[in-house]
Amino acid sequence: MAEHLAGEEVMAAEDCQRSGFCADSGVFRSLHRLSPRHLPSSDFPLDAASFVLSLLPPADRLAFLDLASGQGLSFSDLRRSVLSLAAALSLGLGIRPGDVVLLLAPNSVLYPVIALAVLAAGAVLCPASPLCTTADVVRQVRDSGASIAIAAPEEAHKTAAAGLPTLLTRRPSPPDATHEALPSAEEMMEWGDPMAATPSGRRQSDPAAVLYSSGTTGSPKGAVLTHGNLIAAVSLLRWASEASGSDGDVYLAFIPMSHVYGLVFFALGLPTTGARVVVMPRFELAAAMEAVARHGVTNIPAVPPVVTAMAKSPQNWDLSGLRRIGTGAAAMPPASARGFRRRYPWVELREGYGLTETCGAATFAAAASTRPEGRGVGQLLPGFEARVVAPATGKAEGPGGVGELWLRGATVMWGYLGNDVATAEAVADGGWLRTGDLVYFDEDGYLFIVDRIKELIKPNGYQVTPTELEALLATHPHILDAAVVPLEDEEAGQVPMAFVVRASDSRLTSEEVMQFVASQVAPYKKIRRVAFIGTVPRSPAGKILRKDLITLARQAVSPKL
Repeated sequence: MAEHLAGEEVMAAEDCQRSGFCADSGVFRSLHRLSPRHLPSSDFPLDAASFVLSLLPPADRLAFLDLASGQGLSFSDLRRSVLSLAAALSLGLGIRPGDVVLLLAPNSVLYPVIALAVLAAGAVLCPASPLCTTADVVRQVRDSGASIAIAAPEEAHKTAAAGLPTLLTRRPSPPDATHEALPSAEEMMEWGDPMAATPSGRRQSDPAAVLYSSGTTGSPKGAVLTHGNLIAAVSLLRWASEASGSDGDVYLAFIPMSHVYGLVFFALGLPTTGARVVVMPRFELAAAMEAVARHGVTNIPAVPPVVTAMAKSPQNWDLSGLRRIGTGAAAMPPASARGFRRRYPWVELREGYGLTETCGAATFAAAASTRPEGRGVGQLLPGFEARVVAPATGKAEGPGGVGELWLRGATVMWGYLGNDVATAEAVADGGWLRTGDLVYFDEDGYLFIVDRIKELIKPNGYQVTPTELEALLATHPHILDAAVVPLEDEEAGQVPMAFVVRASDSRLTSEEVMQFVASQVAPYKKIRRVAFIGTVPRSPAGKILRKDLITLARQAVSPKL
């Protein structure tokens, strides 16, 4: 781990540009340094939960506040509850190091406690989204080899269908006779003995979590993250918090903690910074904006659709205390960023980049961007290295050159669970993760996302990036949201098709949408078909579920246009 967080020594030995690009090796290296005090040696036997608990403030001030229940959790409560539950899981339920525990629940103050307790017990955490169908959960259970589940009462029927013994997160209301024999996880937190918790014996190289990708373009795969990966991710978040001057911050948490973004940020990382986290079970625009004023929220980790909704909403809220919104998981449409900055000029809008396979961490914007356009998602986090590899030639590109992003760093996953073929395709020799994203770095080391390689549309041999057309569609005053996918065509092979969400009072037609785009793009980029839908399907992290839209397109449209 440490070798990937000390790249500056290598960089100093090479003639590297101000972008961090070293021509001799064809590698971009981070321009930022991580202090040794942030990160323990990778040889030190340590699990991620023990690392997090060692960094909690020794205070009774509030760490988490649950908007739905009103329940609060102080930092001292958090430590005691984690250790109490970890002891109960090990001694009471017989969970052993290496056992896989499925966690199926919405955001609540209980979620970080349960996640940390599973890690503290030495088990492997396997989060599942409440948006998963029963069939999805059954598949994830089979693929992960989970031996027990911890589930919210309203989700327990899904784990039961998978044949898993299930511990409820809390007592159901009204009581359910099916689970009366076993106390809930919440009760174990309250009644358990924190002094009975014993060291897990896990090393940093041991598996800590299996997180499943959103499957936006194919079947979900389980990324195996080690304790060392999570420790490095928390260390980088602490560094970023200090770089931002985030003392006294209050965060709003509606990003699902079942997703790597929410898990690493809210459940693991932020508690170590002393920040307060206001927890929402799910995103609702009005409730979120009201919470900002009521609870003094200063920071909102979000996804681009949230920023778009805030910019376009006709409602007015008191957001005078809001200082910063950070986005990740998907590219921010430039029109949305411009609209947001016009409406909320005092709020810093920052973009970052990461993947499930990197614990959600790779780049960071240390300051709010003043760049008028583009998709700058910050600079490489400390210790990260990157290559930009031209798909056609395999050549390493320098600043300005477009190619596939390869990443190497301490947060890069161990591999995909039980899938050696997918692991070999994703992780090259030397520990380089092939991200599948087309990118370029500018002369100052800022990363710009062009598109996903697998999502490129190829009419008559040309290449069209869906995000370019989506960004253009977002500038139309009658379009609230849009997604562009390839549509099979007998003559061109593929052509762009747009799924559009109209404003509620709009009578926008398909022809008008196509004309709007055609007047501003090259002929091969024209939208050839439009379908109006109520919402664009997205993953919990805000990524467009293109595979679902491609299926809809195939069902609804003849290949011959």
